[in-house]
Amino acid sequence: MRSPIRNTTSSPRPIVVALLLLVAGCAATAPATRPCTQEPMTPQASAAGEGADPTVSDPDKYKAVMENERVRVLRYHDEPGAKTHQHRHPASVLYALSTFRRRLAFPDGTTKERDFKPGDVMWLPPQTHVGENIGTTTTEVLLVEMKDRP
Repeated sequence: MRSPIRNTTSSPRPIVVALLLLVAGCAATAPATRPCTQEPMTPQASAAGEGADPTVSDPDKYKAVMENERVRVLRYHDEPGAKTHQHRHPASVLYALSTFRRRLAFPDGTTKERDFKPGDVMWLPPQTHVGENIGTTTTEVLLVEMKDRP
């Protein structure tokens, strides 16, 4: 059976294993992952205020690659200089597939910037933001959005 997650690298297995471990709460044992040591990309007051679903606000950038009653997995792609519309995410796990630099602007006026490398994994609390690729490389990310338990 083919995996619903498509990968442009030579072997999708490390990414799929990492995502499964992340969803199961075992990120520390995932192969080919790097714990994030930089400041998290979260707003001062961590709340998911008003904002659209990212697949609606930016369908050219966000694609749902899998969804069930527990999670939705999004693939995100953008080019240097690209900026999203304001949108919201529930609690999520970010898995970086490429090297990129990003700025998030939050509704309270604060911003956060950071660099990512392939294999970086980050927990994100629910939030609303505008994202911008402020680097010189494309952004490639898998985002695992958590849903409330049924």
